[in-house]
Order: sequence, then structure tokens, then C-alpha cells
Amino acid sequence: MVASTAVGGAPRALAVEPQPAVGISRTWVGAWSAAPVTGTGSGFGDQTLREVVHTTMGGDQVRIRLTNAFGADGLVIGGATIGVRATGATLAAGTERPVTFGGARTVVLPAGSDVLSDPVSLAVPVGQDLAVSLYLPRSTGAATRHPLAMATSYLATGDHAADADGGAFTSKASSWYLIGGLDVRATPGTRAVVTFGDSITDGAQSTVDANRRYPDDLARRLHGRGLSVLNEGISGNRVLTDAGGSGVSAQARFDRDVLGQTGVRDVLFLEGINDIGHNAGPVSGEPVTAGDLIAGMTNLIARAHAHGLRITGCTLTPIGGSKYDTPEAEQKRQAVNAWIRTSRAFDGVVDFDAVTRDPADPTRYLPAYDSGDHLHPGDAGYQAMADAIDLRLLYR
Repeated sequence: MVASTAVGGAPRALAVEPQPAVGISRTWVGAWSAAPVTGTGSGFGDQTLREVVHTTMGGDQVRIRLTNAFGADGLVIGGATIGVRATGATLAAGTERPVTFGGARTVVLPAGSDVLSDPVSLAVPVGQDLAVSLYLPRSTGAATRHPLAMATSYLATGDHAADADGGAFTSKASSWYLIGGLDVRATPGTRAVVTFGDSITDGAQSTVDANRRYPDDLARRLHGRGLSVLNEGISGNRVLTDAGGSGVSAQARFDRDVLGQTGVRDVLFLEGINDIGHNAGPVSGEPVTAGDLIAGMTNLIARAHAHGLRITGCTLTPIGGSKYDTPEAEQKRQAVNAWIRTSRAFDGVVDFDAVTRDPADPTRYLPAYDSGDHLHPGDAGYQAMADAIDLRLLYR
């Protein structure tokens, strides 16, 4: 087991994604993802969603995964396109491509289902904004979504999926709807790292539309190194219990959000602070204990190993001064962190707690890393977390 140490300094320069020689077979790998949760509100009808996603791997073809995982009824996709985003809702000239499903422009997603599109020929550079447009001709009801996108998407009335110009998209959305992942056909041997967790993985309090979550910062470190990064964080998510709009528990979603990802090889696990903060144990009405969390993490480690994946444990970051700050909560956090550091249960350890805490008061964030709510890092804190990951953990 290798213990990670902090590596300071500015973000690394971006490297050019290597391209294989003509005739060499390529491999599909996840280049972007977002974990789905139950929807709210009335949903959409006779409207087009244009959703902006940011790739962590380049390739010569792309395919999208749509999800109705938490829909109460089947829904119709009346047409879909993908293209390189220029600015706002406008596409770069000549990049708009139709997306088909089994050769058809329309597809019906039954309740609880996902669908993977046909491959689309589109040159996708690493670190590129893509726009996925979905025309929804009928009422969707409360649509499956990822609430905390930290990115702006766009909405138009009527069918504008094929529009390159963004003029019809007069409304904005701060969540991703009905889209769960995007794969690219990349260079041989390319694999994916899944960052699995709660709001700190999801990038809460980072700068909107800047891709400053810690998984984004890690992806920039990995450019040109044959590894993509998939963000499967959900704000408010818990290891042991379901949390409504914050998703089902880590136990319940691990198969879909980790094992189901295309080309996954490694998992970075950072979760448990919401179980502690809400004092929610696995048995309804009983408080959570450090032992409960350790048992839950042990189960997820076993499931990762059973599928041939390596899983790295990340220590829980400081909570001093936050809404979760109580002596009992801090005691549980310290006990869980001690187990992560010393048990050797994980395949490796990244000590995010040690990297982000204030030496003058180790229960709190270093002020330069604190977003201001004393629970989440800001951009500088997320960068420090990404820099603290010993890349040897991912290349053994």
C-alpha cells in the first residue's frame, strides 16, 4: 500500500493526447459521467435540452448514454445531436452530428432503463466542451437528473436539437438531465478512473463553468497518460443510507455508478461525512458509528476487488466550524480516518485530511483552501487535493 503525499505547485501543462497509427484498433472508454438521482418538478415537454459536458479523454468517435433510471414512466427522445460547444449554447461550425439509437433518430426509454447510442464520428480533443442536445416531444414527468452540475446547460421551446446557432436556447439549467455518460473511442490501452463520493467529489463551491472540481484537476494532471477521469460524486450522498434528492446510498449505486462504467480500472473513494453529519446509521432511527462506516467501506472494497478493480481510500476532510461540527462527529471522523490510514484494507491511501487541514487547528480547513462554509474546499483546495494524489497509485 502506498500512502500519498501532497505535491504543491501550479497545475501541470496540458499534454497532447497521443494518436495511434492508422490501422491500430482503438478501445472505448468513459470520457465523462454524472451519477443520476430522482427528478423533481413537472419535467419537460416539446422542449430541447442542450447540455454541456467536458471530456477527460480524446478520441475519434463518441457515444452517449441516456438514462431514465429514476423516471416513473417511459419517455421519448424525439431526436438527439452532439457537437463541439463554441460559446454559450452555440456549436462550433461544422461539428454538429446526429445521434442515432439502433439506427433510429428516436428512442423510447422505459422507466428505470438506460440506452447507449450508436457511435458518432467526431474528433474529440481531450479537455473539450461538447454539447448534447435532446428533443423531448412529450411530457417527461419528473426527469432523472444530476442536480449539482456546476456547469450551465440550455433550454429551448420546440425542436432545436439540430440548430448550430444557440439563439433559440433562451433559458438556462444548472443540472444535467437524462444524460449519464459519454464514451470516446480512444488509443489502445486507455482506461478510466472513477472518483466516487459526495459533494466534495461533485465539486460543490467550485467556480461554475470552470471545471475546477478535484476530479477535473486530476484529469488535467493525467492528460496524455492514458487515463480518463469519471466523476461519480453526488452532493449529499451517503455510504449507508438513501438520501432522497441526494441519491441512493453508495451501497445501492456502486454497481451502476462504478462497475457499469466503460473501461474502468481504478476507484478513488471519498465518502462518509454526510453519514456522520446526519448521524444516520444503517438501521432506521439509530445513530451512525465509525464501525458502521468501516463495515460499509469494507463491503465496497470487496465488491471492487471481485470485479478486478483497485480502490484507493481517501480520508475525510475537516468539518470544524461547519454545520456538521460537533465533538461526537469529529470523534467519528477521526476514527474512520485512522482506519483508512492504517488498516491496509484499501489498495492505497490519499490523505486529503492531512493535505487540506490547518496545522494551527487540524479540525478545520487551511483558510486558503476553505470555500467559506468550512465543509467544502474552494478552487485552491480542490487543486491541492488533486495534486496530493500519488499517480503511482493509478499506474501500478
